[in-house]
Amino acid sequence: MTATSYLRPRDLTAALDALAGAPMTVLSGGTDHFPARVGPRPPEAVLDIGGIDALRGIEETVAGHRLGARTTWMDVIEADLPPHFDALKQAAREVGGMQIQNRGTLGGNLCNASPAADGTPCLLAADAMVVLASARGERRLPLADFQAGYRATARRPDELLTAIEVPKPAVGSARSCFLKLGARHYLVISIAMVAATLEVTPDGTVAAARIAVGACSATARRLPALEAALAGRPVAPGLGGVVVPDYLDDLSPIDDVRASADYRRHAAGVLIARALECLATAGKGA
Repeated sequence: MTATSYLRPRDLTAALDALAGAPMTVLSGGTDHFPARVGPRPPEAVLDIGGIDALRGIEETVAGHRLGARTTWMDVIEADLPPHFDALKQAAREVGGMQIQNRGTLGGNLCNASPAADGTPCLLAADAMVVLASARGERRLPLADFQAGYRATARRPDELLTAIEVPKPAVGSARSCFLKLGARHYLVISIAMVAATLEVTPDGTVAAARIAVGACSATARRLPALEAALAGRPVAPGLGGVVVPDYLDDLSPIDDVRASADYRRHAAGVLIARALECLATAGKGA
């Protein structure tokens, strides 16, 4: 394998065999990779998985749903999915323009591991697992363990992320919401973003809550203390009032050209409260 080689296999076995031979840059939609290559860059060996049809698509399983790593944002938008996927659909509609939505993939978004990746909070709030495959076999990791740090993941050099698995709600029904704040509504890197999922019992109380915040730490983060505080509460207007600054202590936002750390933390709290209010009133009056 030369430093400037390019491979585009048509099946997963060939792709995994290539990775077993030597480390390569894995390319899917390319919407993150190509903009990053502006200016002089060292040569690279590229494994283009864009021709592996088996890695694209959404499948309902006994345990929930399996989303292929090459599934695009437009695939998500157009899919008939239950309400706990609403957050991911909302995020998909705000990922760039239509060209990016048709090209960019879920797996690429996760592997790029940007703190501001729109898909990550949604999938964290969905309690997603990632499936990693190599010539040695498969392994599964919670998404929170896969995202190892700023633009870093737990993917080994000989592995491909092949799918994302989202479980069915454990109790009753589930609903979700995604909100982001940027300098403008579309085509923008987020100042802060929030995804919230509530599993709701038949009597209308919170069976489980999962709250994830992006662009406010090196990786998107769940807020377990807030999730615990929401458990057992009625899903009714005023639910957003549970959010207090202490529940945001796990975040570690930075100052940059888009916003100060203090503003990011405050914005995250406001977005969480708004998302919870949205979920508390979902379906009312229908």
